[in-house]
Amino acid sequence: MKKILGAALFSLLISGTCFAQNADVTAVNNAVENMRQAMLSAKKAELEKVGSPNLSYGHSSGRVENNAEFVDAIVTGKSSFVTLNLNDQTVNVDGDVAIVRHIFEAKTNDSGKPGEVKIGVMQTWKKDKAGDWKLLARQAYKLPQPQ
Repeated sequence: MKKILGAALFSLLISGTCFAQNADVTAVNNAVENMRQAMLSAKKAELEKVGSPNLSYGHSSGRVENNAEFVDAIVTGKSSFVTLNLNDQTVNVDGDVAIVRHIFEAKTNDSGKPGEVKIGVMQTWKKDKAGDWKLLARQAYKLPQPQ
C-alpha cells in the first residue's frame, strides 16, 4: 500500500511540474508574440512592456542597445518593420529563466530604406516578481549561407 501511495504521489508531483512547465512555455510564447506585435505596431507603450530595465539587445551587425535605445529605434523608424515572422521557434524554461531561439524574417523600411532580413536569434527571458516574462537579452546572428 505504501508503494502504491508513494507512486501516486510521485506521479502527481511529476505531472504538476509538467503542467507548470507547459504553462510557462505558453506564457513565454505569448510574451514573444506580444514583442513581435509591438515591433510591428511601433507603439512606444507596448514596446516598453517587453524588455527588462537591464535589457541587452544585440544585433547581427554587432550593435548593442539598451532597453531605451531598443524602444527608441523602433518608435522613431530607425528600425521599421513592414512584416515580421518568427519561424522554427523553440522555448526552454528553467525556473524563472527561458531561452528562446527562432529564425527572424522581416521586410523592413529602416529610415525609409526598404530591405529584407533573415537572421537567427537567441533570447533570454526572465520572469519578474509580478510573474510577467521580460526580455533580458537578445542576440541576433547571421545564418550560414548555403554553398
